[in-house]
Amino acid sequence: MSEKMNVLFIITDQHRADHLSCYGNPIVKTPNLDKLASEGVRFTNAFCTNPMCMPNRATLLTGLYPNVHGVRSNGINLPVDIPTITEALYQRGYHTINVGKPHFNFWTPAYKMLPKSSESFEGWLADKADDNPVKENFPIPYYGFREVELIAGHGNLCLGHYLDNWLEERAPHLAEKVKNIFHVDNFFSLFCDSFIPEEHYNTKYVEERTIAFLERYTKGEYGNKPFFLHCSFPDPHHPLCPPGKYRDMYDPKDIELPKSFTDIKNLYNHPFLGPHLKQPPFRGALLRESTEEEVRKFTALNYGSETCIDHSIGQILGSLEKLGLADSTMVIFTSDHGDFMGDHGMLLKGPAPFNGVLQIPLIWKVPGITKQGISDAMISSVDIPKTILNLLGLKERHQPPGMQGYDMTSVLREPDNSEIQPRDCCLIVHDEEVGPKGPLYARLCHYITKEHKLTVYEGVKGYGDLFDRNNDPDELRNLWFDKKHKDLRYELVENLLQENLKIQSRFPSRQAAT
Repeated sequence: MSEKMNVLFIITDQHRADHLSCYGNPIVKTPNLDKLASEGVRFTNAFCTNPMCMPNRATLLTGLYPNVHGVRSNGINLPVDIPTITEALYQRGYHTINVGKPHFNFWTPAYKMLPKSSESFEGWLADKADDNPVKENFPIPYYGFREVELIAGHGNLCLGHYLDNWLEERAPHLAEKVKNIFHVDNFFSLFCDSFIPEEHYNTKYVEERTIAFLERYTKGEYGNKPFFLHCSFPDPHHPLCPPGKYRDMYDPKDIELPKSFTDIKNLYNHPFLGPHLKQPPFRGALLRESTEEEVRKFTALNYGSETCIDHSIGQILGSLEKLGLADSTMVIFTSDHGDFMGDHGMLLKGPAPFNGVLQIPLIWKVPGITKQGISDAMISSVDIPKTILNLLGLKERHQPPGMQGYDMTSVLREPDNSEIQPRDCCLIVHDEEVGPKGPLYARLCHYITKEHKLTVYEGVKGYGDLFDRNNDPDELRNLWFDKKHKDLRYELVENLLQENLKIQSRFPSRQAAT
């Protein structure tokens, strides 16, 4: 084993920041993440760079904004030759391993659009997942990872090494059923009953394979190399189907609807959201208008998935302690983005100015560095990879070029010091493309400070959304046209323009004098 610091990076999919009890949720049970938060730093102003899976996951791997790394929307592969923090760590002697859902590209090997690719349009139209190209000849290195145990999909619809190398060996009848139901229509379901028991479910796979790696590591199978372990749970992304006891752990009757639930009727008059709400591709996959019954059931099942994941995280963190790795392992927990969860009458995610999809949970523990506390410092997903590398002591010349995040180490050392604020805002650029090969487009930009959030929209002149984050947490009063806030609006628009200029690409670099 190594004397250098290891990294355990835990990520969930479509997990709201306020769906943890340590973030103030009175219903959902997350005792293990609560314990981690009590030992590290919990961030209350953490935001994604794009509220869709692939763009923000690519940011977490590269330290670049989506407009720079190129994954501006789901369904776009991260270029295989782009510099990643995993490759940088490998070059400095780390063993890099992914267990679970990476979602940096289609689940087939990068840039090989096979006919039955589960996340290409051709694959979605297939009737059965009868070809699974990850079983053999999986490409290594894979975005800097030298070992990969992969999941693609969500809920019952999970493929990859989970299906071929694990579920087929343990329960071949279940594996065959997964293949038979793997169809586009099932991906857009909100929820379903899990026919896969807890012991064979994807969450258990991530838990078991993560612990198996830690056990191999302590036996010396990786020599003196430190590790970077990307531990990625596919849930609580829809379709929700928490297994076993987690299905009925929470009663929909106990779920309170958001105060903004009835606001959907006003959104139909919104100059940007209104037209998109009327388009079937958006209504089904993203901006999904929902009933009270749907929201209550969806939220209850979401809580069940989150508690199931929390239990597995507890087992993993317990193994760190048991194996003697806890004092030498940095632990990070976050998510790629959130979910409307009934806010403004919608479920899922999409191009909208609302906090539920933009804010993410972030808990960070670094033995010997972090002081336990709660930080209200503004922090973006793009800051996480930069801070990891700096905490591990990688010099600038050994880091991927052009990383755009801020180093948040000072906040981790003194989370309660309000004078330490590496950044004063977060910028989120959402560039969405929906529909097969003749898509609808949606582009909008959010500028967020501790006090306010401003959103402007492509193609909509003279209009934006401006919310007071402290006095209007439900985001029901747009201050854009409020005369008292006219100067504030101008100031925030100018700040947004300046921040947007900062994040533009500087690639390729100049190489000649003339």
